Amino acid sequence: MSKERNPPSPLGRELGRSFSNIETTKSHVAERSRLRSIFIVITCTAAMVVNISNSTSVSISLPTIEKSLSIEEDQLQWLVSAYSLSSGCLLLFFGRLADLYGRKKAFMIGTLCQVAFSLGCGFAQDGLTLAVLRGFQGIGGAATIPSALGILANAFPPSRARSTAFATFAAGAPVGGAFGMIIGGVLTQLTSTHWRSIFYMAAATSAFIGVSGLISFDADVPSSEVVKRVDWIGASLVTIGLVLIVFVLGQGEIASNGWKTPYIIVLLILGVIMLALFLVWEWKLERIIDEDPSRATSMWTPPPLMRLSLWARANGQMAVVLVIAFLNWSAFISWSFWVQLYYQNYLLLTPVETMIRFIPMFIVGCLCNFFVAMVVSRLPLVIFVGNGTLLTATAAILFALINPSMTYWAFGFPSTVLVVFGADFVYSSGTIFIAKSSLPHEHSIGTAFGLTISTIVFNTVVDKESAKLGVTVNSSGTNAPMSAQLTGYRDAQWTGAAFALMAALLAALFLRSVGIVGHNRVIRHVDSDQTMAIRPVSDDTELRAMPI
Repeated sequence: MSKERNPPSPLGRELGRSFSNIETTKSHVAERSRLRSIFIVITCTAAMVVNISNSTSVSISLPTIEKSLSIEEDQLQWLVSAYSLSSGCLLLFFGRLADLYGRKKAFMIGTLCQVAFSLGCGFAQDGLTLAVLRGFQGIGGAATIPSALGILANAFPPSRARSTAFATFAAGAPVGGAFGMIIGGVLTQLTSTHWRSIFYMAAATSAFIGVSGLISFDADVPSSEVVKRVDWIGASLVTIGLVLIVFVLGQGEIASNGWKTPYIIVLLILGVIMLALFLVWEWKLERIIDEDPSRATSMWTPPPLMRLSLWARANGQMAVVLVIAFLNWSAFISWSFWVQLYYQNYLLLTPVETMIRFIPMFIVGCLCNFFVAMVVSRLPLVIFVGNGTLLTATAAILFALINPSMTYWAFGFPSTVLVVFGADFVYSSGTIFIAKSSLPHEHSIGTAFGLTISTIVFNTVVDKESAKLGVTVNSSGTNAPMSAQLTGYRDAQWTGAAFALMAALLAALFLRSVGIVGHNRVIRHVDSDQTMAIRPVSDDTELRAMPI
């Protein structure tokens, strides 16, 4: 075999520069003990746990919040979606800021934001104020998550340690979902401040995470990018577009004239136009910079917020993994949302009784993390993603077929176990794959998307089934017959199952050739005097195994 190396392609050079920015700095050598390295992983994972639990802990307390603040049932989803919407829409923007001005700084700002607005949520006196503050609280998640992922990529060079770190971080998502359910149920029922305790707890936890990050994280390294500017036009277009579209999805069914309401139509059109303009603008910037890099210094041609060529990397498999993550997370968060409402509003269980039924999620999530970390370097990506999406779909189908008269162990328990396996398999392996070429800023909007679509299905089915029984459902949904509610819960779960099955189909069609994404190489790490050095890579070294 010839040892002559072919000149790297332009895309290879670009990816090489991206990897160099994300994972390495030529003059930087990180010296840290094994204990500090462990605390880096723990702190980043804890940030993920808090970010996800900020949604699920609120979900389990929704019935209590509904009564306390007199919120209509069809508006409850905004208490969850507002957080996910702001964090998802702003991930690209804050990821760019973290790359330019320092991931540790961005992480600390994010945790401070979480602390401040979590406290604000705890003191809210009406539903509108709480929803608005939840949106601001999500800004903290938008800053901490991409920063945490970048910190891990910078702290651990490609090795088995990196695979373990990424698998642990990714496991924080399903574990955070379970943790939020458990702690939310306990605090809501057993503390004197009820649902407000959830936000006080989130503030305290975020503060501890901030202190841990301040101590354990490596100091920020100045960005090697020549042009340190932000694409403010692109950030504004994508944020406004996504907000408008998700708002319309949530309000379309409950507006005065439904989807025919004028403002719903206008906002939907504006949202689509904004996203289309964002794509055109990013394509134009990428083309200009590639043809003439010197034009990046112009105020009107900054580096693009998101290179559209990112979606074509690895022969388009990068885009497929992102879409699968989007669909599977939509299914997971929809499952969590409707299951806890089923337990509390249909079976009339208390928050603690509901919480007990979610305990298997936490235990299985921890065990699943160890399993993925051990075998991710031995099995191909399609095994994890394909089986993970099918397990998520199975969990939703079990609840779609649930018989309320049967024991929890018949439907509830197996569903609770399977949904964690599904989420952990997809999220852990997908994160490791995407980290080879780019930080996965594009997937978190799935939370708001999944809830709004399944809410539309639930409301439509309940109204239709109630009409068959001669009942016109009021604005709060309190007079809906129990049989109509059960049908609504089941169909909402069928919607979540459809998301996961679509993801499974994509995995089967497009990911069979990806191969193994984990690393086998072991880095010797001696606490006393050996340093953990991150060496720079050439333009195409890291990309040799990835088709361009």
